Amino acid sequence: MADTSDFKNGLVLKIDGQLWQILEFQHVKPGKGPAFVRTKIKNVLSGKTVDKTWNAGVKVETATVDRRDMTYLYHDGSDYIFMDGETYDQISIGEDTVGDGARFMLESMQVQVATHEGEPLFVELPVTVELEVKHTDPGLQGDRSTGGTKPATLETGAEIQVPLFINIGDKLKVDSRDGNYLGRVNS
Repeated sequence: MADTSDFKNGLVLKIDGQLWQILEFQHVKPGKGPAFVRTKIKNVLSGKTVDKTWNAGVKVETATVDRRDMTYLYHDGSDYIFMDGETYDQISIGEDTVGDGARFMLESMQVQVATHEGEPLFVELPVTVELEVKHTDPGLQGDRSTGGTKPATLETGAEIQVPLFINIGDKLKVDSRDGNYLGRVNS
């Protein structure tokens, strides 16, 4: 059990038999009335996001979530295979559980796999990943009709928007949460 004062981003709660992860929270103390906590929570299995308000001091059941560092090995049909670095056990996780982050996973990449009672819940990639540009059209100087960006295909097959000066073979730093271009990596 946890108190609302124990809330932090990433904490997994058990509400009505379902697992919900706290994405954002804010303690609010209005001038009148009691304090409360405003949260944005995401259903771990379905991915649905909702806003929920709690009275301050309310006890909430937390779920025991085991986070382990694992290595992504390969993609096999609709499953992704990961290996535990300590025990060398391999586990297979479905596309639904891996989610959108699969677009930025390279073989032998270190990720965190969260499990609850042996069942994989989600896979967390590093916040930034370094990927090489495999295809992009040459940027034309003075072409600002697209806001100074163009599409580029990365080595994982993901397509993101990059500035016009990016060329094939450049290594980029990409935010794995939303796919935004963050900068070039100097070799």
